[in-house]
Amino acid sequence: MIIPSIDIMNGRAVQLRQGREHVLDGGDPLERLTEMSVAGEVAVVDLDAALGRGSNEELIREMVRRAPCRVGGGIRDVERARAWLDAGATRVVLGTAATTEVCSQLPRDRVIAALDARVGEVVVDGWREPTGRHVLDRIAELAPHVSGLLVTQVEHEGGLAGYDHSLVESVIERAGDLRVTAAGGITRPEEIASLDRLGVDAQVGLALYNGVLPLGTAIAAPLQRPVDELWPTVTCDESGRALGLAWSSRDSLALAVTERRGIYWSRSRQETWLKGASSGNTQELLRVDLDCDRDALRFLVRQAGTGFCHRDTWGCWPETFETSTLERSLHERLEARVPGSGTVKLLDDPGLLTSKLKEEAEELAAATGSDDVVHETADLTYFALVKLIAAGGTWSQVQRELERRSRRIGRRPMIAKPEREVQA
Repeated sequence: MIIPSIDIMNGRAVQLRQGREHVLDGGDPLERLTEMSVAGEVAVVDLDAALGRGSNEELIREMVRRAPCRVGGGIRDVERARAWLDAGATRVVLGTAATTEVCSQLPRDRVIAALDARVGEVVVDGWREPTGRHVLDRIAELAPHVSGLLVTQVEHEGGLAGYDHSLVESVIERAGDLRVTAAGGITRPEEIASLDRLGVDAQVGLALYNGVLPLGTAIAAPLQRPVDELWPTVTCDESGRALGLAWSSRDSLALAVTERRGIYWSRSRQETWLKGASSGNTQELLRVDLDCDRDALRFLVRQAGTGFCHRDTWGCWPETFETSTLERSLHERLEARVPGSGTVKLLDDPGLLTSKLKEEAEELAAATGSDDVVHETADLTYFALVKLIAAGGTWSQVQRELERRSRRIGRRPMIAKPEREVQA
């Protein structure tokens, strides 16, 4: 699979050739993240921290809040690594600090060791210092403490001229159950497909930025076993609920990724079609996933309007009630200004909403039996959703925040706050 890479220097997305020569300014890293996170997890590298010339910490923390990111660059001790994991990084990528002493103190499944190599020799300190050790010699000592390896061929980095396939194969032989990510010189979709068949991810930067390798083409590269050159595409809303089944061609997928919209292939009309072009039930494409066999796709979309189905329902299957269902219902009541609606009354009276939230929270805290707790939890959830809508938030944002928090390895002390003094 493709792992887009965003290297950051002085608050800008940049690309360097062999870690030295500045060859491209990629603009605002947050804008690049929005574009590239359609492919899934993104690699974010703080070049300033790696080179000991400052950091881009606040910017990268915001990126971690917005999308799944593996973070690397200048992480040289356990405390720094833990801080990034607690901030919500899916994984940390350790280079110089990839030692048994450091890695053994971190959760193995959240650590990737960066083996930066120049003609097979490991280099450290921002690729400036040779170590005299071959990349293969480092794998055995790191394997018990990391879940993955990032092997960057420095001499090919930024060159757009391909990579050393034999070195990657040698790494795979030594890596065992470790997931390998290859970087440096990967430019063509055929290279991504070849690596994917070996179980290797391809981390790519420059070729994506300058358009040599369009992101949609990179995502589609591993696809196999098409049905008449098409792949079944399960469309899901932000909560992960399946809305319906469509079909994608390589061209329609590339266009969907480029425009970040729900674009598919119509088997009846034999052409690409934009979902919602006539009905207004458009889709913002958030993410594309390939299944494990690489013969089906999943589109995660932000659905607008009445839904995906041509019968003006949210999905093509009978709908089960979920929190997101209630959220949509509350929005509909607000937009229609339904007469007598309690939701509208709460939204029009912030003081009343605050009072009800406090009341229901106290009742939930006092509840004991399971039936009472279920009842009070439902009440509080309803009022919390009204508060969320009033503030312009969405349930999917709450889900993402909970997901980010689930990545923390440090835990709250769970100590009650001192009671606030009652104002006279």
